[in-house]
Amino acid sequence: MKAVLLDATSLGDDVDLTPMAAAVDELVIHPHSEADQCIARLADAQIAISNKVVLGADTLAALPELKLICVMATGTNNVDTDAAARLGITVRNITAYGTASVAQHTLMLMLALANRLPLYQQDVRNGHWQQSTAFCLMDHRTLQLDGKHLVIVGQGELGHRVAQLATAFGMQTSFCARPGNETNDQRRPLAELAPKADVISLHCPLTEHTRHLVNQAMLDTMKPGTLLINCARGGIVDDEAALEALRRGRLGGLGVDVLPTEPPRHGHALLSALAEKLNLIVTPHNAWITPEARQNVVELTAANLRKGVADH
Repeated sequence: MKAVLLDATSLGDDVDLTPMAAAVDELVIHPHSEADQCIARLADAQIAISNKVVLGADTLAALPELKLICVMATGTNNVDTDAAARLGITVRNITAYGTASVAQHTLMLMLALANRLPLYQQDVRNGHWQQSTAFCLMDHRTLQLDGKHLVIVGQGELGHRVAQLATAFGMQTSFCARPGNETNDQRRPLAELAPKADVISLHCPLTEHTRHLVNQAMLDTMKPGTLLINCARGGIVDDEAALEALRRGRLGGLGVDVLPTEPPRHGHALLSALAEKLNLIVTPHNAWITPEARQNVVELTAANLRKGVADH
């Protein structure tokens, strides 16, 4: 079977694609593909491999040879899965490829925000330490994580790993009920846990139940100084409301690795706010990018390719 990798650049240039090539008869590799290039590039292929390239219904309908789509990510929102099902095209994704990497990044954000690193780095850059009458600066009240309450949204493998790491710092951790299923869940809803949280960390998918899960109403219930971290999906947090809560002190710190539109070519309120003196960190959706995690993407995708070839 012939496979076409549409966006190899999304994996970086330091991964070994040999496992994927070995799983198929032929592997054609494109560094990047626009949506309007997909039909021509996949015309005689039985397998499409993609990370973020959009494969819509019209594209899929124009590819009668296509039997399998391997998504090199957990989310399949870039593929019209309903159209794929109607056309008999199997869609396979991968999970848990970057658990250690994303959990590490989450704790990095938590520690940096707790210690007010963005604020103190600005002070040092601006010469405040150099001009201080004391040996240290203590203008920004830091947060000792030991004994503090971490609320996690998402009790999957990633949420569990974050909880394990947080426990090493002496934190008390709670998992909230799955959003949208609160009445059938023994765990307490986020709305009940948020007012008692010192840190909230998001590790859930973006669904109709989680879009703007953290909104103005919930932010208003939080303790002043709460830290909020989003390493899940853009859109789970109402970013405008969170930014305003940060400015007025309702949030003690805000760290995000995701935005609703990526890359944010037309800007975003959080990016503009980086110029302000706020305890704010925005990272470019790179929590997952350790070499180990990216190679794991290749290995898991190769396993999906082998299964797909065997099934067809």
